[in-house]
Amino acid sequence: QVQVVESGGGLVQPGGSLRLSCAASGSIFSFNVMEWYRQGPGKEREFVAGITSGGRTIYADSVKGRSTVSRDNAKNTAYLQMDSLKPEDTAVYYCKIVGTGYAAWGHGTPVTVSS
Repeated sequence: QVQVVESGGGLVQPGGSLRLSCAASGSIFSFNVMEWYRQGPGKEREFVAGITSGGRTIYADSVKGRSTVSRDNAKNTAYLQMDSLKPEDTAVYYCKIVGTGYAAWGHGTPVTVSS
């Protein structure tokens, strides 16, 4: 069984920065992908960024150039650094870990971008 816990969300002003963390625990095999999604008010959940255990990354166009995803494999933890935040980045941010034969979501961490 795999558990995922996100943290680091909060209220930030437009143009500000936040760093989200995603800690996974349990029966995690060495190769996996950790992904970030978000769901804004009245919107469907959408992909934000992902990183493999080998360090390959992918970003949604909406955050490309403003966000950096990274991970610490020894800690089974992924990070999402978000800069130049906009009001439209307001959402609950979820982390998902996907490996061979398993996938698990966290409960999300809310991010509000407002002055």
